[in-house]
Amino acid sequence: MPKFQILIIFLCFSFSISLTRANSLLVETDWLANNLQSPQIALIDMSDSMQYSRFHIPGARHLPYNAINQHTRQRTSVSVGSQKIATIMEQLGINPTMHIVIYDDTAGLNAARLFWELERLGHQKLSILNGGLVKWILEGRKVVANHKNYPKTQYQPNLKSGRDNLAKLSDISHAKQVLLDVRSQDEYTGHPRQKRSGHIPGALWWNWEDNVNFNDAFQIQSDSSLLNRINQLKINDKKQQIIVYCRSGHRASHSYFTLRKLGYTNIRLYDGSMAEYSQMKNTELRRGNKP
Repeated sequence: MPKFQILIIFLCFSFSISLTRANSLLVETDWLANNLQSPQIALIDMSDSMQYSRFHIPGARHLPYNAINQHTRQRTSVSVGSQKIATIMEQLGINPTMHIVIYDDTAGLNAARLFWELERLGHQKLSILNGGLVKWILEGRKVVANHKNYPKTQYQPNLKSGRDNLAKLSDISHAKQVLLDVRSQDEYTGHPRQKRSGHIPGALWWNWEDNVNFNDAFQIQSDSSLLNRINQLKINDKKQQIIVYCRSGHRASHSYFTLRKLGYTNIRLYDGSMAEYSQMKNTELRRGNKP
């Protein structure tokens, strides 16, 4: 075979691998470092404002967590809504064709929340940086303190291809779905002195913290480890209807992302979570370690 044909095959193969990595829901720091200068990469930093002002990955746009959430009169934290998220993307200079890569310094908690929001909008190229700012810093990679401004864009949501990933209180009682409580064990078990504590009857416990290796640069656990844990709950069908919840929907966003990364396709997040559920007088709560 002529050398130029071998070269073409090699380049096509390399390009195919690059695309595969680029379309992954979880991207690595090596990949980001190699693609950081691409105009099609929109990097979003969701660390708090003080951290961002100190240092961040070059070119990163800043988006604080509280910008995508609002509090109801009942003091429940919920989404600001898809239209508001689209407006924020315009202000950040992001259009629907860009590959958005999100990171934070909180093991992906904030990043996963935005990931969930953008999937509702039907954004196609969407990833979280594995290990986020923590891994980037530990590897000695470049950080900056200066803020780069981007020109405002037009962002029209593709709602037809968006995901129906929002669960409401009225969805909780359906028998066909699996409920996953991703809070701590103490929260799941409840306290006898607290009248409205415990978990939603039937909910399985799947602590979100176990999905992160905090001793290894805040990276997400391997697929084999994650699948082993979720399979122990006998959730083997990746088309199974699953609703994740926590206290406010924050930690549940991370579990939503984890399940999506594992290939589960029918997941929804109960946005009001226990903050809303426990305030309802007619909702049942169960204490103890059994569903």
